[in-house]
Amino acid sequence: MSKRIAYALIGCGRISPNHIAAAKENGFDIVAICDIAPENMTDKILKFELPKTVKQYTDYRDMLKNEKLDLVAICTESGKHAPIAFDCIEAGCNLIIEKPIALSIEDADKIIALAEEKGVKVSACHQNRFNKSIRVIRDAIEKKRFGRLFHGAAHIRWNRGWEYYARAKWRGTWEQDGGALMNQCIHNIDLLRWMMGDEIDEVFAYTDKLNHPYIQAEDLGLALIRFKNGAYGLVEGTTNIYPKNLEETLYIFGEKGTVKAGGQSVNVIDEWNFSDALDDPETIKREHHENPPNVYGFGHTPLYADVADAILNDRAPYVDAHAGKRALELVLAIYQSAATGKPVKLPLDSCSSLDFAGRFDKAGN
Repeated sequence: MSKRIAYALIGCGRISPNHIAAAKENGFDIVAICDIAPENMTDKILKFELPKTVKQYTDYRDMLKNEKLDLVAICTESGKHAPIAFDCIEAGCNLIIEKPIALSIEDADKIIALAEEKGVKVSACHQNRFNKSIRVIRDAIEKKRFGRLFHGAAHIRWNRGWEYYARAKWRGTWEQDGGALMNQCIHNIDLLRWMMGDEIDEVFAYTDKLNHPYIQAEDLGLALIRFKNGAYGLVEGTTNIYPKNLEETLYIFGEKGTVKAGGQSVNVIDEWNFSDALDDPETIKREHHENPPNVYGFGHTPLYADVADAILNDRAPYVDAHAGKRALELVLAIYQSAATGKPVKLPLDSCSSLDFAGRFDKAGN
């Protein structure tokens, strides 16, 4: 890398260690960190032994005024991603935005348009696209080894309990988060849409709140997707699994191939079968196996490297803002279908998580 990236982080919560570690591993110059709670910043400075030159801000606007930054990561509550992104882009900063990129189609569109106007790069932090397992599946997709795609399935069978939500009051709210699909499941929803051709014709879905009376949004989502290429997709996402996270899996079924990625967070290849017999399934499984310490995986570091390269070579990031919008759009389409009881056609011109406020307030919904 010919130029050190001047980097700052906004939001020092649960996911921030992965971002700080990725910035350090890529040799970025960590200029500043920002959080409304000073103790969160102190904790990260001590944990990562950040230099004393790292500035601490409780207001990101002050940070944008005072620092010259190449890249900012936004890791706040989901509902604040878009307004913070607008200010960062106006200040000329390239961005990595934690998922979801926004909570409305309108805000996602504004991020895309504003970034193009100001000439900055925006990456949606769907880091699982960089898993070894996902990269080899994507290579097979791009080489058309599956032949005609028949259907794919994303299963996210996880557990989140009262303590998780009590630690951050914004979680599970329509204004700042959404439910299991928007928060926990959007990574695998992104992968399913991406692998199956991206372009969607129609979505039909059910969502429900079965086991979390203290949140506003869903803890279960089931959806059927019809892609424009004639393939189908299934989504099963829940945070109700007893007693802990069970699995996150992605299946791709085609005319000439069957693949299953599994593990904690689609980190391993469980099935690898192709009619062309170009590779040995056991070798693929062995060489593309990862065992991360948590569901966040190892994808942040390569995502950061890609964004740095995109900035330095003036190209689009591998996971750009359009990708972030597509993942968001599919979740919102699932919400809309579940709320109306009808299939929903894509693309969505307008939709927001706030459209579903009160969705589960009445008995029987």
